Amino acid sequence: MKTKILYIILLAVIIYGCDRFNYDKIDDAVARVNDSYLHKEDLKYITPNNVSKADSTLLANNYINNWASNLLLMDKALLNLPEKQQESFNSLVKQYENDLYTKAYLEALVKRSIDTTVSKAEADTIYQRNKESFKLNDELLKLRYINLPQNAVNLEGIKSKFKKFEKNDKVFLDSIAVQFRSYSLNDSVWVRASQVIEKIPVANQSNKNQLLKKSNFVQLKDSLNLYLIQINDVLLRGDYAPLDYVKPTVIQIINNKRKLELIKEIENEITKDAIKNKQFEIYK
Repeated sequence: MKTKILYIILLAVIIYGCDRFNYDKIDDAVARVNDSYLHKEDLKYITPNNVSKADSTLLANNYINNWASNLLLMDKALLNLPEKQQESFNSLVKQYENDLYTKAYLEALVKRSIDTTVSKAEADTIYQRNKESFKLNDELLKLRYINLPQNAVNLEGIKSKFKKFEKNDKVFLDSIAVQFRSYSLNDSVWVRASQVIEKIPVANQSNKNQLLKKSNFVQLKDSLNLYLIQINDVLLRGDYAPLDYVKPTVIQIINNKRKLELIKEIENEITKDAIKNKQFEIYK
């Protein structure tokens, strides 16, 4: 008798708990599609704090409608798509899930372990091996330039120091740079000819040949400004890009190779450990 009473009490508790759970789901829900519920908590982060109540309501309604549409479409798909196709999709979803987790895990291990230091000798070796990939499709220039008013004070003195460009000349030009409309005095860096034409308005295709002559001084004008340009070095299309210009790419090639090698090493170590610990066996 006691056992029967206990059974009835337990059954009542279970039924009440289920009913209470369903009530809570419905009470907190803002929408339902079949057995799926969308709760107020799900809408918490979809509306920015600074929007009006009308805009907030509109955003929430759009989210609810999209949520419902997706679930309803999914239900229809599961009902109407062939079973074999669904099995294929499930397999792809599982594979994607595995790839997502393993990629994140491997990237974390690699980031923690990889050495990204590249020596000059290693960079040069990789550069020589891949040199054919570094042929230029745009001209490269080493140059300095000044854009200043045509009526600038001490114009001839500025021209003279710009041409000679010895240590004292550079110091002088730096000291009066506030007078220049624009300038670049770093002539040890390679830049693309297309960038020069974009940066210097009077440089164009008609006078581009003047820019492609080594050790050439070029003076160009527009209605208000004077441009002094000194070309130090030139590389033409089809020439090999210098190592210092493509070094970021070379470093990326080296680090990608190291990354792949490290991933392979990690995979091998995981497999060895699994075999050692009897977690992985191959049955013959």
